[in-house]
Amino acid sequence: MKKLTTAVLDQGKTTDILLADDLKDLANHLGGYGRAVMWVFDTNTAKLFKQLPPAHVVLESGESSKHLSSLERILSTCLDEGLARDGRIIGFGGGVVCDLSAFAASVYMRGCRLTLVPTTLLAMVDAAVGGKTAVDFRGMKNMVGSFYPAGEVLICIDTLRTLSDKEFLNGLAEVIKHALLSQDEELYKFLLVKKNEILSREPKTLATLVELSLEVKKWYIEQDPTETKGIRQMLNLGHTFAHALESSSHFGSWNHGAAVAWGTCRALEAGIAMQVTDKAYAIGATKLFKSYGYDIEHRIGRGDWIEFRDHLLKDKKKADGKVLFVLLEGQGKGVLRPLEMPLIQHLVIAKPIF
Repeated sequence: MKKLTTAVLDQGKTTDILLADDLKDLANHLGGYGRAVMWVFDTNTAKLFKQLPPAHVVLESGESSKHLSSLERILSTCLDEGLARDGRIIGFGGGVVCDLSAFAASVYMRGCRLTLVPTTLLAMVDAAVGGKTAVDFRGMKNMVGSFYPAGEVLICIDTLRTLSDKEFLNGLAEVIKHALLSQDEELYKFLLVKKNEILSREPKTLATLVELSLEVKKWYIEQDPTETKGIRQMLNLGHTFAHALESSSHFGSWNHGAAVAWGTCRALEAGIAMQVTDKAYAIGATKLFKSYGYDIEHRIGRGDWIEFRDHLLKDKKKADGKVLFVLLEGQGKGVLRPLEMPLIQHLVIAKPIF
């Protein structure tokens, strides 16, 4: 195991982010925790084990499991297995598993130990790091949750080989988003130059990609661990549009990453309309998303607008009753702005500006 970095968060809590050499190295590390652990898998990651550990929960893979009844299953199993407060929950899977495991750890006996093993690119660069936990509630994305950073996040690039192309691109959208938010252009240029190696999933290239992306997220979460200073909110670039799209499609046809790619491009267009975003920068960023194959020109049907708008109005990012959107002035320079509803409607229904 190689330590990539340590994130220092609220009240001095730390998350050690470790990179395994391979699956065997990962297994050896996990074996050192002893028996006072409870594992959370999904139906995909459970297949990676010939024999599952005694104390475990297996959830259906995907967003459909991200609800309070899944949380109750995890907590009930912890209690049935006699897990004490000094015990450990290990979340082994993608973003849904990481979110649910962390939420459970945050409330079980007012907080137990937590290790996350993200197995998707989305979970590695986003869901597992930073301490945000949540479940969907009443059809709304991530409406109920807490802040509870894992003590350790264990990353094994080998698990990315098992992903479908769709799931791999699901995570890559968050990486591109991080590239736009980075204080420098290193990740942005890496995505331009190493496109073929990234899409062919060359292991060393992916290890570098994950490390560069995590450094961007680490900068934001360390500056503002609990989203109270207007800094960490920048990581929500594209997410206000994206969450409304996911919710209005009932978490069916759009996965999170594809929705974030689409939403980020809408935010870039909004920035141009508001004279916040440099047009040349927005065009370049949009081309980057296009080059990786994202459907960024999707339009909301006029008959679907009311449902999209209603989900948008329930978004958590509000101030004085107005939904706030992350817009970009340029590389690494995000700002929060309210948008008027006629402009939002135009952005999601009319043809793209460029």
